[in-house]
Amino acid sequence: MEDPIKQIAQRLRGLRDVLELSAEEVARDCNLPLDDYERAESGTADISVSLLQQIARRYGIALDTLMFGEEPKMSTYFLTRAGCGVSVERTKAYKYQALAAGFRNRKADPFIVTVEAGADDAPTHRNSHAGQEFNLVLSGRLLLTIAGKELILNEGDSIYFDSLQPHGMKALDGKNVRFLAIIL
Repeated sequence: MEDPIKQIAQRLRGLRDVLELSAEEVARDCNLPLDDYERAESGTADISVSLLQQIARRYGIALDTLMFGEEPKMSTYFLTRAGCGVSVERTKAYKYQALAAGFRNRKADPFIVTVEAGADDAPTHRNSHAGQEFNLVLSGRLLLTIAGKELILNEGDSIYFDSLQPHGMKALDGKNVRFLAIIL
C-alpha cells in the first residue's frame, strides 16, 4: 500500500489540476504559505488536518475527499462501529480515525487521534486552523501546548479551545495517548 501522505499529496495535486489553479493561487486562496502548500502537494512532509480543512472549506469539498479519497454519501445518519473508522496516518506521530467520514455536509469533524509516544521533549507539531476544537482524553496522558502555555490532560480530561491558537500535542509517560478530537 502506498504511503498515506503520498496519497493525500496526489489528491491535492488532482484537485488543483481539476480547478485549473496554480500552486500560488491555492496558497493565496487558502491563506497558506506557498512553501507549506508545495511541501504538502509534493508528499515530502507531514500534512496537517488543519491545512486540509482550509483547502476543503475554501473549495467546498468534503475533508474526507482529501484525507481518504472517498466522498461522503449519508445524510440521515452515519454509524461507525468501534475500531472501524476510516484511518489515516497523516504524520508519523499522529494517527486519525474518522468517526463521521460517510456523512455529507457535516458541521464538525470528529476523530479518534492516537499520538505515538516519542523521546523528544516538545510537542511534535504545531497546528493552527480556523474554528474551534474539542479534545477528550480517552487513554494515556497528553501534553497540550496552546498559545505558548503547556497543559497536561489526564484520562477523562477535556478542553475546548480557539484552534487559531497555535497548538501541539505530545504523549507522556512513554505511552501512546488516545483522544477524541472534534474540529468545528
